[in-house]
Amino acid sequence: MEDAIVVGISSCLLGEKVRFDSGHKQSSYVNKELADYFDFVSVCPEVGMGLPVPRPTIRLITNEERIALVDTKDYTRDHTDGMIRFTREKVAEIKDTEMCGYIVCAKSPSCGMERVKVYGNGHASTDGIGLYTKHLMKQMPWLPVEEDGRLNDPVLKENFISRVYSLKDFYRSMEGKPTPGKIIAFHSRYKLTLMAHDPSAYKSLGRLVANQIDYNPDEFYQAYRTGLMDALKNRASRKNVSNVLMHIQGYFKRALNKDEKAELAKVIDDYRVGLLPILAPLTLIKHYLNAYPDDYLADQIFLQPHPEEMRLRYGL
Repeated sequence: MEDAIVVGISSCLLGEKVRFDSGHKQSSYVNKELADYFDFVSVCPEVGMGLPVPRPTIRLITNEERIALVDTKDYTRDHTDGMIRFTREKVAEIKDTEMCGYIVCAKSPSCGMERVKVYGNGHASTDGIGLYTKHLMKQMPWLPVEEDGRLNDPVLKENFISRVYSLKDFYRSMEGKPTPGKIIAFHSRYKLTLMAHDPSAYKSLGRLVANQIDYNPDEFYQAYRTGLMDALKNRASRKNVSNVLMHIQGYFKRALNKDEKAELAKVIDDYRVGLLPILAPLTLIKHYLNAYPDDYLADQIFLQPHPEEMRLRYGL
């Protein structure tokens, strides 16, 4: 598909038998739910760098000067250079594409995003990052990256998928060549989304957009993309979302009668105090938007950041 949403993924999560024991770590959520929406690019760094299947287990070790990737039972078998070589080549290849997200295998010494064990000085710490994923995140700080296990958390899942769709929207909106007008139009549609995720970033990105003439185009594009995606990493808190909902409420002050205004205010307040999920006020707002159209509100990504069929806001 021409407009496919391309997402990188650790091969084992797709069910490919690439693990050390010839097994896999197939994610049912990835394969049953996300496969209908994303085009996955499968990568196993360990197989990619030339290790066989099956193979001895590997781990990260440190001597405080460097972190190395070695065989668990024979530290003299060092795979660090091979992993770094493969990683640099693969990430450079990905960087030239419009990949919109990446799902990695938790705890893996090559792919883990956090809490990977690092052995040294007679004990193991759990503050490591897989060598491949560490380089990926450093080289592509704008790319949404998430671990398979964390996608079981409804808040983390919704946040990750929202970011994937936002990055795709950004690339689609630029149509291959960013211009000041395209950036301004895009930023306008993300006003309420940014207010919900990170009000201070909304202000700083607004200043960046207003002063884009001071930057060379490529520098500005990179700064805006990274700033946008950094802001969206922040969870949209109930407090910030409530403020956005009240902001939206203001657009209907002339259209709604007294009872409708009272109903909308009550639903927003019930969401604010945790009695109702976000879907309740959003459904009512969309109903009123249908009855009393407003072009600016209708364009706001906040109201529909991802397909409704994904059912991602049901538990929020």
